[in-house]
Amino acid sequence: MPDVRKTRPVSWIKAALKEFRTFPEGVQSICLAALTIAAEGGKADLAKPLQGLGSGVFEIALPFRGDAFRVVYAVQLAHDIWVVHAFQKKSTTGSKTPPREIEVVRNRLKQLKEMFS
Repeated sequence: MPDVRKTRPVSWIKAALKEFRTFPEGVQSICLAALTIAAEGGKADLAKPLQGLGSGVFEIALPFRGDAFRVVYAVQLAHDIWVVHAFQKKSTTGSKTPPREIEVVRNRLKQLKEMFS
């Protein structure tokens, strides 16, 4: 009998999807491939745990043609993989996620948790 994978749906917070659609096509396809791996129960090499937001929150960090793009998703909210934030990182100093972006993620995670409780 063939091995059947259980692929989880990927859901988007509307604002995250709107921002994601502004990313270059190449960035979108690479990030979507990483999200597909997450939906199938894996973790893409590009995805790293996002510190300070609890377990199950990951950030896809993608350098692309001199720019930096980030997609943040959560794997432990309800049944779906939830994409909570997507942004282009403007800072040229270091790879640390800016505090204002962390705050956006924190607020959106809180809203989702309230929605599912």
